[in-house]
Amino acid sequence: MAKVSPVSIKYMIHASLNAEGALEKPDVIGALFGQTEGLLGADLEMRELQKEGKIGRIEVDLERQEKRTLGLIRIPTALDQSETALIAAALETIERVGPCDAQIEIEKIEDVRGNKRDYIMERAKKLMGGIEGSTDSRDISNQIKDSKRIAGVKEYGENKLACGGDLKNKEIIVVEGRADVVNLVRAGINNVIGMNGTKLPDEIKELAKTKEITLFVDGDRGGKLIAQNVTENANVKYIASAPDGKEVEELTSKEILMNLRKKVPAKDFFSRGFNVKPQREREIVKIELTPEDKEKLKQISKNLNSSGKAALLDKNFNEIKNVSQRAVAPSLRRTKGIMVIVIDGSATKAIISASEEEGVQIIVAKNFQTTDTDIKLLSL
Repeated sequence: MAKVSPVSIKYMIHASLNAEGALEKPDVIGALFGQTEGLLGADLEMRELQKEGKIGRIEVDLERQEKRTLGLIRIPTALDQSETALIAAALETIERVGPCDAQIEIEKIEDVRGNKRDYIMERAKKLMGGIEGSTDSRDISNQIKDSKRIAGVKEYGENKLACGGDLKNKEIIVVEGRADVVNLVRAGINNVIGMNGTKLPDEIKELAKTKEITLFVDGDRGGKLIAQNVTENANVKYIASAPDGKEVEELTSKEILMNLRKKVPAKDFFSRGFNVKPQREREIVKIELTPEDKEKLKQISKNLNSSGKAALLDKNFNEIKNVSQRAVAPSLRRTKGIMVIVIDGSATKAIISASEEEGVQIIVAKNFQTTDTDIKLLSL
């Protein structure tokens, strides 16, 4: 059987396996070849691609947890991007491995060459910085300007809200937090103030009475919720939004200016389809935690330690699904009955927003990116 040269590998498919029963590696390999056969035509038969050296050695790591088998699958390919994506999608159609019902979920497709390029760039920067006697006057000038701008971040009012040094301006830009303020000040915008969270402070309500307020929110559901809350409680003239999936704090200076220019009147922001979607109708379930429940959740969290996974549980704390952290939000939308989530890591804004939409009652995690939610948040 031909082997793909490590030099020629372009992509690595990373997948997770969740099976209801005991499995061995040959069962998994057999399912990958057997159950994808004929799906994509003769040119993309996995068995033939491996013989031709276009798919490398498939690695499978399995772990038994009570009556389940959990696993990680890695498949190196020398195919192009679209062919690799087709192979990956075909794997998710597998519903049975050996004698067991099973589910395979693609976690990511890694561009191996991209990682090499990133390493080369980072290493080159370090080597360049180590060249004795070399200085770039532009870099030094930019660093000085940047540090001066950031030093210009002030505090305002009783809540010590982070702000730029120009709140006397007729127009004030309101953002969510300090990191957003720093990023706007870095871009040369000083008429900015942060809310220090998602709740609207009294200081900004007062400013809105005499100033022209532009609200600049993140490009996610959390940003839309903030926009809705602020406009209901203060006089907001304009709303600007970061691009979909991006936060204000991670935008470049060019992106900040570009998106602020796209601001719209507050009433138009919601009339153009930006309204937060209402939650779907569902059975209302209220979970009251007993000491025994907390101990069970603590044990589930301990079992997940260092795995980067999340356990999705029903109202009786029985596991429905075990997924990667990045797959939590989409899994919530596809799977009914999830009431409790236990995460090995941080509960992001995206996870908490998706949990609110789907009626999740409890989230257990090591830390939380936001606590402005009715969901019970536990760190056990």
